[in-house]
Amino acid sequence: MQGAERIHMKIDREDMLELTRRMTLARNCFDRAAGAYMDEDGYEEGSYNIHFLKLSAPERERNLKLAKTVPFSETNHQLKLYDFPGKGQGSADVYRLLLALNDCGLKNDALLETLYELTAGCFQPVKPYAVCLYHGIYDIPRKASDKERLWESEEVYHFLILCICGQEEAFTPGKPEWGILFPAFMNRSSDPAHIAVFEADPDHPHTGLLHGLLGISP
Repeated sequence: MQGAERIHMKIDREDMLELTRRMTLARNCFDRAAGAYMDEDGYEEGSYNIHFLKLSAPERERNLKLAKTVPFSETNHQLKLYDFPGKGQGSADVYRLLLALNDCGLKNDALLETLYELTAGCFQPVKPYAVCLYHGIYDIPRKASDKERLWESEEVYHFLILCICGQEEAFTPGKPEWGILFPAFMNRSSDPAHIAVFEADPDHPHTGLLHGLLGISP
């Protein structure tokens, strides 16, 4: 079995809680939000790409709630960790695409359009949906041996959160159905060899997205 076809290790719940503590209006870690509104046939009806702080306060709160759904979900059940070395069949291009989007902080519209097209080719919705993307920057504080935080930064973690949500009404995303956190956040550090995948209903996974988009077998 190839590495990208199995869950490699467990997610530490404390790692995810540490991230979500930076996903509030007062302590926001996101610098950019982008996304597209798609019809049920996978055709784009509109898109956006904006600095997070330029959103209105209600929009910031709504988007924080969407993004937070992924790391705040039930770890190792709704949110699972997979090997994602970018070498599996069909996954290498997506791996490079996600790395490039993370490196540019979602500022490349051409890369975003490619991701929307690839997603549409792997997703079979029953109603219009939204693809919502967030770029985050977390300045990981150093910890002393007694776990008390020190002022010095240990690492700067740049990451993407992607959510796919059915539209409650036109251009209004509902609750996320599926999503990813990439690179994975493991042992308080960036891990680009792994990806965390969110399923709102893990008993009915989105196999098209998991396998077709990421090259991972459920």
